[in-house]
Amino acid sequence: MLAPGAPAPHFALPDQSGALQDAKALKGKRYLVYFYPKDSTPGCTVQACGIQSDLAQFNKLGIPVFGVSMDSVASHRKFADKYALHFPLLADTDRTLIEAYGVWVEKSMYGKQYMGISRSSFLVGSNGKIEQVWEKVNTKTHAADVLAFIRGAKPAAAPAKKITAKPAAKKASAKQVATKKPVVKKTVAKKAPAKKTAAKKK
Repeated sequence: MLAPGAPAPHFALPDQSGALQDAKALKGKRYLVYFYPKDSTPGCTVQACGIQSDLAQFNKLGIPVFGVSMDSVASHRKFADKYALHFPLLADTDRTLIEAYGVWVEKSMYGKQYMGISRSSFLVGSNGKIEQVWEKVNTKTHAADVLAFIRGAKPAAAPAKKITAKPAAKKASAKQVATKKPVVKKTVAKKAPAKKTAAKKK
């Protein structure tokens, strides 16, 4: 799989309408390419619908989005029409772009090994090099995760614990100190023991 800093592979592939999408038209622009296993499957549908929900935000930031799978143009058209997806879905039926990005990998399911597409996304910078990579994408939060990175958002800091300050003891004013009478401890004088008088002898 390609890493950040690597040149982004060129592509010229048809989208769901049959129109050719050529990477040459993206020169000097940032764009997102995301690879997914198959049209209309649960995880792929959640991911695509999440991107569609935030598509206005991507457009506002000037970031075109391209979905890529091995499905045909007809499959992409059906998928896009069913879920009202208004961004290009590229039909890479020969795995040209899929293999160029290194996302055709060995996978396993129920103990069986097979080859398939790793659900991964690549943000390409305006210099034509890969800026960021998302592996093992969370289909539910992917669009938000990418937008947060593009905007340079930092994770929210944990709220600081409230410290309850103890009320400070009131200081006496100079006047109060001057007028305050000193406390004099009263001492009780002890009585001397009575002298014993000797009884007179009769």
